Amino acid sequence: MDLKKKRWFVLGASLLINLCIGSGYAWSVYAGPLVKTFGWTAAATALTFTISNSISPVCMITGGKVQDKFGPKWVIFAGGILFGGGIFLSGLTKSLPWLYVSYGIVAGFGMGLVYGCTIANTVKFFPDKRGLVAGLATAGYGFGPVLLAPISQSLIANYGVLFTFKALGIAYLVVILVGSQFIMTAPAGYKPEGWEPPAVTATSAVTGKDKTWAQMLKDSNFYLLFIMLTIGATSGLMIISQASPIAQEVVGVSAEKAALAVSLVAIANMLGRIIWGAISDKIGRYNALPIMYVILAVAMFALTAVSAGNFGLFLLTTMLVGFCFGGFMGVFPALTADCFGAKNNGVNYGIMFSGFALGGYIGPVMAATIKAGNNGDYTNAFLIAAAMSICGIVVTAIVRKMNKKAIQDLTI
Repeated sequence: MDLKKKRWFVLGASLLINLCIGSGYAWSVYAGPLVKTFGWTAAATALTFTISNSISPVCMITGGKVQDKFGPKWVIFAGGILFGGGIFLSGLTKSLPWLYVSYGIVAGFGMGLVYGCTIANTVKFFPDKRGLVAGLATAGYGFGPVLLAPISQSLIANYGVLFTFKALGIAYLVVILVGSQFIMTAPAGYKPEGWEPPAVTATSAVTGKDKTWAQMLKDSNFYLLFIMLTIGATSGLMIISQASPIAQEVVGVSAEKAALAVSLVAIANMLGRIIWGAISDKIGRYNALPIMYVILAVAMFALTAVSAGNFGLFLLTTMLVGFCFGGFMGVFPALTADCFGAKNNGVNYGIMFSGFALGGYIGPVMAATIKAGNNGDYTNAFLIAAAMSICGIVVTAIVRKMNKKAIQDLTI
């Protein structure tokens, strides 16, 4: 079997592995039972998830650097041991510090190592389909909570949260360690037979030049792209983190109906990663991004009109936000490789992904703070997020103009 066919097996293994680590976003399923079991406060328990999310981008950079030197297979193998082992150790929890270390640090470290390697390596195998494949690879991660949350919920109901951690930890260990053995290292500068890179244009974003992380940080494009990713992540993570309480407190639906909304937003997030990735391959990243920002701005503004009993509008707007958020998560791995080359994309995207972490802080904190100061009203948070999305359109236009000038300079 030639490499052009084998790369699809690498993609399949990466999808399965990312499905496992994506279970980290099912944290809300564990939080309630942990509070009930140990009597901890919700805020203290939630800090576990914050630690895990904060650790991951740092580990993506570390894993990317090791991967670029030694290859992804054994980095994913090591990350699988840490992630599965961390989840299993969480099943031995008797105190919050133990949970912070096991789930927050150990599992979070493993999640970052695995995610950084699967995405960067898969993108290198598909220079002809970067957007689509980056979307598919990240969709596995996004689909994790959709599939694994109900499984976790069932296990918790029947056997308790600590048993659930142990059982899932062992399952993740097996799947990731076996899956890692199907991961191949993409050859340097790989191009599938019969394919040639497209011509460099202001809308394609492809420069064809590999840059190290240090060279990337000297490029003004990096900081503009970082801002663009942060803007996209802010709205998405605001809604993902607050969808259930908004549905219950503002719309007035039951917890079960709110849970349905959360699942549908997660599905929209997953589909957005695939669909927007494919669209960006067809029309160009810098043509797709402004469309996503416009939809995001309209959806966030429309959320200000959501009121009691208006579940349909709430569902439509939050799914649109999830759809576009997924698009940013699917497009940016490919965009980073387009702009700074595929060779060092493991490290480079790990650094770029810090914009996601920043958005993950700004969005939820802004929503919670504004809600607390306005008697449960989220309106100003939605308006600020809508305004940020409009700023994203402006920043994209600036990047496009800078690229156009750079291309003109190269041809003079």
